[in-house]
Amino acid sequence: MKKSIQKIVAFMFMLSMIAFTGCGKSDKNKEDESGQVTLKLGIWPEATQTDEIKLHEKYVEDFKTKYPDINVIPANYKYATDTFVSLAESGNLPTIFETWYTEPQKLIKGGFVKDITAELKELGWDKSMNPTIKELLSKDGKIYGIPRDGYALGLMVNIELFEAAGLIDENGVPKYPKTWDELAKTAKIIKDKTGSAGICILAKDNAGGWHYSNIAWAFGAQLEAQKDGKWIAQLNSKENIAAMSYVKDLKWKYDVLTENPTNEDWGSGFKALGTGAAAMYIGANDSVSNATKVNGLDVKKLALVPMPAGPGGQYSLMGGTPYMFSAKATSAEVKAALKYLEIMGKAPVATKESIAGMESLAKSNAVTGVPVIPTFPAWTDVDYLKAQENIINKYSNVNMAFFNDYYTNIKKEGNLHLEEPQLPQDMYSELTKVLQAVLTDKNADVTNFLMMQIKFTKSIR
Repeated sequence: MKKSIQKIVAFMFMLSMIAFTGCGKSDKNKEDESGQVTLKLGIWPEATQTDEIKLHEKYVEDFKTKYPDINVIPANYKYATDTFVSLAESGNLPTIFETWYTEPQKLIKGGFVKDITAELKELGWDKSMNPTIKELLSKDGKIYGIPRDGYALGLMVNIELFEAAGLIDENGVPKYPKTWDELAKTAKIIKDKTGSAGICILAKDNAGGWHYSNIAWAFGAQLEAQKDGKWIAQLNSKENIAAMSYVKDLKWKYDVLTENPTNEDWGSGFKALGTGAAAMYIGANDSVSNATKVNGLDVKKLALVPMPAGPGGQYSLMGGTPYMFSAKATSAEVKAALKYLEIMGKAPVATKESIAGMESLAKSNAVTGVPVIPTFPAWTDVDYLKAQENIINKYSNVNMAFFNDYYTNIKKEGNLHLEEPQLPQDMYSELTKVLQAVLTDKNADVTNFLMMQIKFTKSIR
């Protein structure tokens, strides 16, 4: 089954290549007395994202021109596991919001999100969704969300530091590491020649365990397994111990990490890469703006290359961001949200409105220094994919030689790897605790996985 899913995703990817913050009083998301529909946009950008806000202001302008009877309210919400339930139970969730692909089944089970199957079928969108993503967003034949995008993890490279270390080939392409063993050696060369860290490894919060899981798979680890009808954690396997020992060596044997990995989170990793404090960082196609626009790396000095291989194989963690809808939203509000997504260019259609939305984003990215590169195939509609491809080609602002190996690699059978199925965020938390231990204590015993295993195994049975 896993191989067939990966084949489907790879095939869809090849198709794509060708072809106000918070909410106030409790709002039950009903139509007002005049019958006007109110759309609360949890997907509104944060206050600091000024360029993105300008885009959305134009989206709203276009939206109101076509749908004058729909009232649009900016209601930025950044999903967090520690705030979501109370917000949902109080009736304060926005109509539409973003989360992670690890969360939909929990939100569906809790009754926090709306079944939008009928609304999608009416538009025909249910047939245009990447099958793997659709499965993540469905339960018992009902669909509860749609994809904003998808991603596959790769290795981001600061080309300026590779140039300074003499690690550029005759075509001007960085000599990036193909294996984790090569990565340690490459990182050492960069550290010795430039003084910058070879790679930024995260160990502050759950993002540490998230990134680490991709390394563990390369060493042959299977972090969770189903046995006798029960899910068990396998965090103390010999393969996982080898992977964690490798990361420990990056700190104590090779000395190629940033000063204090326990202070490094998802955002600070991009800062390290973008400012030249680190030459490599695990990242994906959907976050290239964080290294460039947000943290100052020249758009032409970023490369995204395949994740290194290990003794257990070569994998790219697959994930992304879905749009989901408050369980209290009416059908009219869900339809309004879907119409807004079309204006944004985030709908699987090649209408005038959708194409205009896609083009406005690509143009903005090109102007503001964000790499305009192919997306992960969240949708399968051929006309939509072709329109998207044409726009990317029109506004391309990078040397694709710095990205082609990444895209080629994630199309290979067996490369894409879904996140672990049971309580992945809890697992990431436990893995991060071990990362913190081994990266702050040279004498830390990696086999303490045995104790961690007992705790986490109990939590997923």
